[in-house]
Amino acid sequence: MKKFAAVCVLVFGFAAPAASQQAKIHRVGFVSASVPLVAENPSLQSFRSALRALGYIEGKNVVIDYRSAEGRPERYPGIFAELMGLKADVLVVASVVGALEAKKATIAVPVVFAGVLDAVGPGIVSSLARPGGNITGTTFGVAGSNIAGKWVELLKEAVPRVSRIAVLSNSADPQTALLVRDIETAASVLKVKTERFDVVGYEGSLDKALVALGASAANGMIVVNSILFSANHPRLVQFAAQKRIPAIYFFNQFTDNGGFMSYGGNLEDSYRRAATLVDKVLKGAKAGDLPIDQATRFELVFNLKAARALGIAIPQSPLLRADRVIE
Repeated sequence: MKKFAAVCVLVFGFAAPAASQQAKIHRVGFVSASVPLVAENPSLQSFRSALRALGYIEGKNVVIDYRSAEGRPERYPGIFAELMGLKADVLVVASVVGALEAKKATIAVPVVFAGVLDAVGPGIVSSLARPGGNITGTTFGVAGSNIAGKWVELLKEAVPRVSRIAVLSNSADPQTALLVRDIETAASVLKVKTERFDVVGYEGSLDKALVALGASAANGMIVVNSILFSANHPRLVQFAAQKRIPAIYFFNQFTDNGGFMSYGGNLEDSYRRAATLVDKVLKGAKAGDLPIDQATRFELVFNLKAARALGIAIPQSPLLRADRVIE
């Protein structure tokens, strides 16, 4: 018996250090608001690349479960339930709607959001410094910036002939009302008329809005930020090209895919910053104790190929201020 006990001590004495050295495999639930989760998705690439730089290797010490709401908010509850069933250590979600739905879904699993305009206004968090609860994330620093008013100013500056702007909006999105109000205020100052084409649902409503917009007298267009529009960005870019309407968008994904111009947040940068917050959470930090990471600047992008196709010669002044010009 003594000999057996000695052997057990010897065996477990060597086994314990080996077990303690085995790396924990973290599980991250990554939920895109709209963009299909294909390998070439720039936001997904940026997030994975940033995690690798922080020492996370997929299949070795982290597993990332990818899901997409594909522009349909009603899909969030099922997605979050599935990921929590997989024992996700942290949820990474995109958009205001995604963050709000994640708050409803769990108070236990840490949530890190990305691609959000304003975290305080829509009620995602009450404080940027101490978000509280189980949530933190990255924003584009939109609060108080009047970015929607800048869309009007920049579109008018790039295309001086614009006199009637079609505003494509989604009233189901909680951030829309404030953005539309700022657009209308700026348009009034610049003596530009606006006409709102609102998407009030998800089944066929976008089709109806585009038919009405195409039949209008609009000679400029603003696409208000919404996961529905992000999910349909190739279609919206094609629509604007076919109708020969210069349009300004919030996300660079539109101009990167043929849109005329964009002013706002850089999605790839937002997800890189989100990866840093995920790293802190996985190392034991409480999400609600981590300050919201705000971008300090917006990005102005022009697509000159799109401009040429529209017959537009962009004045030098806005071109010189551009952060990026796509040839």
